[in-house]
Amino acid sequence: MSPTSYDPTSHLLLTPQDSEAPARVTRLRELGIGDAPIPEFDDFARRLAQTTGAPYAMVNFIDEHRQYFAGLYAPGSDRAVELGPAQASSPQVGRVMARDHGYCPHVVVRRKALVLEDVCDYPRFAGNPVVDEIGIRSYLGAPLIDRTGTALGTVCVVAQEPRPWGRQGLETIKSMAAELVDEIHRREQGV
Repeated sequence: MSPTSYDPTSHLLLTPQDSEAPARVTRLRELGIGDAPIPEFDDFARRLAQTTGAPYAMVNFIDEHRQYFAGLYAPGSDRAVELGPAQASSPQVGRVMARDHGYCPHVVVRRKALVLEDVCDYPRFAGNPVVDEIGIRSYLGAPLIDRTGTALGTVCVVAQEPRPWGRQGLETIKSMAAELVDEIHRREQGV
């Protein structure tokens, strides 16, 4: 079990410590990904949302301090959009999120897919800032582990209501993560 940050005011374990972050940042720089939108990853996020029926989908790369959605799809758009900070009337997701927000850092450190059909069923995850700030109630994500064994980030979908992802959702997100890793390798080889 990996060490995690501890917030004495909430008595809940928060974002896991990530000793692989420096090596991940080096690998992301080698690949030229993780700090700018990539149209192909936006397209992938759109397809991921359509395949899973989720309103939001992301291709997420994580460094020591933040998460960057190099691929992003949001509801009400047939293409990815650049979204600003959350507003009270319409919660939104932007391209950059703090490392202690959301569930992808857990997926990267665990190196395993994570299914949260209703985040409120899990005290460890229910207190995450994305629940109150964005209204996230359901999460499905899988790690992007490349040929070097580096967990680069995740592919994930979220919804603002509980979703019964089930085994099919788990298999879908893992399969699509593997597909994107193959695409990342093709990009690396210049194919």
